[in-house]
Amino acid sequence: MKFLIVGAGAIGAYIGALMARAGLDVTLFARGPHLVAMQQNGVQVRSADGEFQAQPKIVGSLEDAAGADVVFLGVKAHSLPQLAPQLKPLLGPETTVVSTQNGIPWWYFQGFGGPWDELRLERIDPGGVISAAIEARRVLGSIVYFSTEITAPGTIQHIEGNRISIGEPGGERSERCRKIAEALVASGLRCPVTTHIRQEIWVKILGNASLNPVSALTRSTLAQMLRDAGVAELIRGIMHEVETVSRKLGMELPVSIEQRMAGAEKVGEHKTSMLQDLEAGRPMELEALVGSVVELGERVGVAMPHTRTVYSLAKLLAERTARR
Repeated sequence: MKFLIVGAGAIGAYIGALMARAGLDVTLFARGPHLVAMQQNGVQVRSADGEFQAQPKIVGSLEDAAGADVVFLGVKAHSLPQLAPQLKPLLGPETTVVSTQNGIPWWYFQGFGGPWDELRLERIDPGGVISAAIEARRVLGSIVYFSTEITAPGTIQHIEGNRISIGEPGGERSERCRKIAEALVASGLRCPVTTHIRQEIWVKILGNASLNPVSALTRSTLAQMLRDAGVAELIRGIMHEVETVSRKLGMELPVSIEQRMAGAEKVGEHKTSMLQDLEAGRPMELEALVGSVVELGERVGVAMPHTRTVYSLAKLLAERTARR
């Protein structure tokens, strides 16, 4: 199988480096200083388990990346509306697209059934440009359960975790899921195939919609937030609202709010992806992680006062940061 990772940032470059080290046929698409550094020196990976260098094929143009059997989307959700139409020429008749984005993915309600079937969230898929470019039949969902950072162009710091779950949106166990999981396992990752990808997405959204924006507003790590009684209570309130939305959709979550908070606290002094983006001067994934949940709450009739308040504050912060 030929793999293409579009958006080889902290997550994508790490996956690509592991694949290349395992001898798999993988190409990474990147831009800017990160692209130049990887083309010159490969991908440098550092972790508590040691360091290694990998030499996957690195390209700066999608025209040089055709022919992949599997495309991993490693870009942030707010970049997809612009990128997705550019991907269409790369997709062969049987190309699979693996979504790795946080928040509610654009494909979530495709084939969902019931009153919410084919619902489209404007904050995620404005004008339907993503769903028009990437047909629903191509999509596999995935959830990344490891943390990485770009510490310098071409250099990835692995912080913790080694699991990535994948699954068909419809819940079936498919042959393509099995093959992709085998490739990821051969690369050194844990890769369970889940038949409940939609429910698992909501477990991660519990943290995405609460921990991420609060960390950006307070400039605090997971442990710092959750050890502060007042901040922890705010986070608990947001999680309760998110859980209420998920139940409106018929999703019963496999973990409690207290379990989700305890798990986040155990990660320790880790900065969320939103805080990392803020400190690096990059756009924050605010609409994908929080705005989309607020929009969905409006659609299903759930009042979300805690989430709305934090979303409004974080949105103002993002706007002021962008102007600076």
